[in-house]
Amino acid sequence: MITKNIYILLLVFGMTIQTKSQQIPAPKQTKSILILNATAHLGNGKIIEKSAIGFKDGKLVLVADATTIRLADNAYDSTIDAAGKHVYPGFIAPNSTLGLVEIDAVKSSDDQEEIGNINPNVRSIVAYNSTSKVTETVRPNGILIAQIVPRGGRISGTSSIVQLDAWTWKDALVKENDGIHLNFPSGFRRTGSWFEPGIIEPNKDYATQINEVNSFLINSKAYLGETSKQRNVIFESTKGLFDGTQTLFIHADEEKQITDAIQLAKSNGIKRIVIVGGFEAYKAADLLQKNNIGILLRRVHDMPASDDQDVRAPFKMAKILTDKGILVGLENSGDNERMNTRNLPFLAGTCAAYGLDKEKALQLITFNTAQLLGIDAFCGSLETGKDATLFISEGDALDMRTNQLTHAFIQGRAISLETHQTQLNKKYKEKYGQK
Repeated sequence: MITKNIYILLLVFGMTIQTKSQQIPAPKQTKSILILNATAHLGNGKIIEKSAIGFKDGKLVLVADATTIRLADNAYDSTIDAAGKHVYPGFIAPNSTLGLVEIDAVKSSDDQEEIGNINPNVRSIVAYNSTSKVTETVRPNGILIAQIVPRGGRISGTSSIVQLDAWTWKDALVKENDGIHLNFPSGFRRTGSWFEPGIIEPNKDYATQINEVNSFLINSKAYLGETSKQRNVIFESTKGLFDGTQTLFIHADEEKQITDAIQLAKSNGIKRIVIVGGFEAYKAADLLQKNNIGILLRRVHDMPASDDQDVRAPFKMAKILTDKGILVGLENSGDNERMNTRNLPFLAGTCAAYGLDKEKALQLITFNTAQLLGIDAFCGSLETGKDATLFISEGDALDMRTNQLTHAFIQGRAISLETHQTQLNKKYKEKYGQK
C-alpha cells in the first residue's frame, strides 16, 4: 500500500512538472495586427524591403510596400514596429515524425511504426501527440508546420499535415491524409550491423520486391474498379492515389530506384508523385522534369552517399536539381530526426552558402515544400488570402547566429516561443548572474 501511494505521488508530481513547462496553445485571433517596416521575405522568391503585413481573423489581408500605401488611422487593433527585423512565412518540415515519438528509449512513447509490411491504411495523425515537448522546441527557429509521416515496412502508411500549436490532433490538422509513403526497394544491400558495417552487395530480391509492390497496386486498382462482396480496408485506403486526391511519396535515393519507381507508378495510373530522399536524382533529372515530379531532398548536413562522390555533394545538391528545373524541398529525416528538426532553416542556409540564391533557398522550406505537399493554396508564402502563419526574426532566419524570433503567429494566433529549454536557460542564467 505504501509503495502504491509513493508511486501515485511520483506520478502526480511528474505530471505537474510536465504541465508547468508545457506552453498553452494560443486562442483564436480576435484583434487585427499590422507588422510595419520589416524586410519581408515572401517565400516565393520576392522581397519587400520596407513592408506592411496585416492580418485579421487568421488570414493575411495586406502584403505591401509600406512606402507606397496609405493606411487609415486605427485600421488595425495593434501595430508591431519591426524596423530592422525580418518577416518570414512559417517554415514547413516535411517527412517528419514529430509527435509520434517522445523518448526513443521508452517503447510506450514510440508510435511511429506499425506491424506489417503493407500498411497504406495506417493513419499517422491518430497517433500524433500535439502536446509533445519535442514539437514545442522547433517553433523558436520558425518551424510552424509539419508533415507527420509513419515509418517502417514497404508501404508505411498515410501522412497528414499539422500546425504546431494545438490542444489535440484534430485541432492541429492542416491537411488530413495528404499522401501514402512507399519505401521503394533498393538495388543494393549492406551486410553486417551498425557496429560492423560489412560490405555493399547487389540486392538479389530487387525484382521480386518490385513485383510485390506492383501486384499490390494492380490488385488495389482492380478492387476499387468493381463492387466487391467483401470489404478490404487496405485496398480502399489507396483510392486517393488513383483519383489524384493523394500523393504517392516514394522514398528512394538511387538512380535506378527513382527510374523504376516512376515507371511503376505511372504504369499504374498514379497521378501525383514526389520523390523523398533523391540523392542521385540529378542523374534522372530529365525523367523527373518530363513528368513534373518534385523532390523532398534528404538531409544536406550529411556525408556523401558513396565513397567516390564529392564530400560537398549533399550541400550542392539543391542547387544542382533546382538548376535542372526540378521543384525541390528539404526534409530532415535520419538520426535524431525529431530533435534535429529545429535545424531545418540551417539546411537551407547551407544550400545558399553553396551556390543557391538566398531567396530560392528559403523557398526550399516554404513555398516549394507547400507545393509538393499540396498546401500552397493557403500557406508557404506571404500573400493576401493565405493563412497568417509567419514569424518575425531579429536577423537572417537561415543563419543560426541571427535566427532569433521575437514573434510568431499560426493562423493569426500569437504563439508562445517558450519551451522547457528556454525556461532552464533563464533559470541558470539567473543563478549565475548572466544577462
